[in-house]
Amino acid sequence: MRIELKTKGEITLRKMYFVGIGGIGMSALARYFADNGVKIYGYDRTETTLTQQLSKGGMTITYKDELQGLPTDLDLVVYTPAIPETNNILHHLKQSETPVLKRAEVLGAVADGKRTIAVAGTHGKTTTSALTTYLFRSCGVDTTAILGGIIPQFNSNYIHGDSDWLVVEADEYDRSFLHLHPEVAIVTSLDADHLDIYGSHAEMMKTYIRFMEQVKSGGHLILHWKVVDLLPASILETLRSTRSIKEYGRPGINGTMPTISYQNDLAHFQWIEDDNRYPTTLKMPGEHNVANALAAIHACQWAGVSPKCCAEKLPGFRGIWRRFEVRHLDSNHALIDDYAHHPTELTAAIHTARSVYPEWSITGIFQPHLYSRTKDFYLGFAEALDLLDETWILDIYPAREQPMEGVTSRLIKDNMRSANVHLASKNTIVNQIKILDQQVIMILGAGDLYLLIPDLIRKITDQQR
Repeated sequence: MRIELKTKGEITLRKMYFVGIGGIGMSALARYFADNGVKIYGYDRTETTLTQQLSKGGMTITYKDELQGLPTDLDLVVYTPAIPETNNILHHLKQSETPVLKRAEVLGAVADGKRTIAVAGTHGKTTTSALTTYLFRSCGVDTTAILGGIIPQFNSNYIHGDSDWLVVEADEYDRSFLHLHPEVAIVTSLDADHLDIYGSHAEMMKTYIRFMEQVKSGGHLILHWKVVDLLPASILETLRSTRSIKEYGRPGINGTMPTISYQNDLAHFQWIEDDNRYPTTLKMPGEHNVANALAAIHACQWAGVSPKCCAEKLPGFRGIWRRFEVRHLDSNHALIDDYAHHPTELTAAIHTARSVYPEWSITGIFQPHLYSRTKDFYLGFAEALDLLDETWILDIYPAREQPMEGVTSRLIKDNMRSANVHLASKNTIVNQIKILDQQVIMILGAGDLYLLIPDLIRKITDQQR
């Protein structure tokens, strides 16, 4: 296949190498090119279920950071900023004549050739982009999607489509989304995050505004009401001068957020469009998820999908991996896995659990993600985790970072009001946690804590015997 790159011009792709191919965004992009006939090679630090699936799909992956066996005659190398500069493979390829680009630039080139819907925001990107993809395809629009999560309906984070439409996540990390110039942009939230990159919330906001200004003239912006309220009036006026704006999710009698009720773990609600009422249900409970669904519905309507079809098809959406995913449920226990790794996300997940299981106690096991994020938000984490009846805090999951002096999980614990808080390690938590009747256990964080879920389920079921 051929692709037009802003920095390299048009090139023909036959063989590509992905450094960090096991990442959720990198693997989706690798699948896109493999689907278009490109031979894919890659490196990642550890073998996972995801990389095993890529290998079964014909990709050649190594888990050793060494040059032996590195393929030659590569047409393009793609890497993620999460890969350290000390990586031998990346360092070697950067010294070669092969073009080496960040994932964001390559995704931007793919998106330039499509009618792109880009979903941005510090929370809710994956859920909203997955819902948009599902509703598009369920209502007859054969969209392509490059996502940051696995959709059970498709068992993949990449979905092939034959229409001109493309749904992508617009990631603010490393200012990646500035490579996108979509026709439609959804912005779900503007809470502070990635301050290791931006330095301040104000600088992050400026970058988001630049992204919104890159929506094509004549295009459409779909903004959560909190985003609208954060934007200066002059910016909103400029954006509206050449684009339409749709607000969603505002509470109150005259707002755009419908009343929600819960039954059998389903969120029941209806929204009003042109004086017509559209009742529906969503498998993912929580006000934040209903708001995400509204954003997805508005994106679909821009593409010509009827609200009636959206209302009819939405109940069939089966959720997303690690987004309030109920992994075990019986008459006395619920085990919920959630990717929440920011104070706002934790608060939303815990409030949702309270809404769905109002009479049960809630125990949370939280694995902080990144030293920098813990340093920036330890007070917010403490406040959110105080909403739990019992809290277990594990060691920080470092991901791409090195330890920071004075930044540990104890920083969160020492700032909590609750007396029912414990520090633990991933190796000991399953033995330490107590299984009670009428108890919700929440797995919280973006690290690898979810790997313990089979052991926790066994402990729950063994106690019932």
